[in-house]
Amino acid sequence: MKRKILVPTDFSKNAWFALKYATRLYVDDECDFYLLNVFSASKNLTTSLFTMVEGSEAYESVKDASEKELNKIVDLLKVSEEDNVKHTYHIISSFNDVVEAIKDIVEKKDIEIVVMGTKGETNNHKAVYGSTAIKTMEKVRNCPVLAVPENAPHTLPKEIVFPTDYTSSFKRRELQYLTDIAKKCNATIAVLHISDKELNKQQKEQQKLLEEIFQENNYSFHYLPLHSINDAVEIFVESRDSDMVAFINKKHSFFDSIFTNPLVKEVTFYKVPVLVLHDLKN
Repeated sequence: MKRKILVPTDFSKNAWFALKYATRLYVDDECDFYLLNVFSASKNLTTSLFTMVEGSEAYESVKDASEKELNKIVDLLKVSEEDNVKHTYHIISSFNDVVEAIKDIVEKKDIEIVVMGTKGETNNHKAVYGSTAIKTMEKVRNCPVLAVPENAPHTLPKEIVFPTDYTSSFKRRELQYLTDIAKKCNATIAVLHISDKELNKQQKEQQKLLEEIFQENNYSFHYLPLHSINDAVEIFVESRDSDMVAFINKKHSFFDSIFTNPLVKEVTFYKVPVLVLHDLKN
């Protein structure tokens, strides 16, 4: 069965890098890649709603321009070293809110993973992630999201860091894409517990459950006695030259602690791709 992968693009350099990363990651798989561009006549969607109607000259002109750019990307892929007979590319131009368009296509096309850049055409160097990337990782909860920074390593991961506090029950299905990518890349999953306290009985049970889930993967357990998730992951990734961070976003708690921190722009681990998995209960 073919994999179905959605790659949103605003035609920025970061979006192109994310697309190339996705084609390398799934180089050996039969894949349908859906390239999505969300367009509007104005940067303000509300303004566009009043100026553009499907079938109107303004609407068709902007849609045509969007489709032409998408076809250019497909042509570039076909002549580049990433060209792969196992990969088929489909273009989608949509007049919509970006996140709503992504959610809609994920549902309609049965997309299994979204791969996207972390920042768009504005490429604000002071921001860690663009607002679209953050909203997508938060709100697209029926499939994983892999966010790829422009300055991420070009090579596929050899170590994937999985931060956890062992306080919630793990589900094999929630971790499917982590184990899948780790197998595909022959990467080690480095499970990182950030605490200065020993594991209690419940936490030890969850650690044992992880051992069962990761039994077909290479994995290792690690501890850092720090109170800050930011600092701990940064230190760990930097010291070990890790290539990816993966976590389960349960009830937004991880984002609440990361993205609201004004110092987050200094966090080094955002230089590596981040795989966002979701709690199936939410």
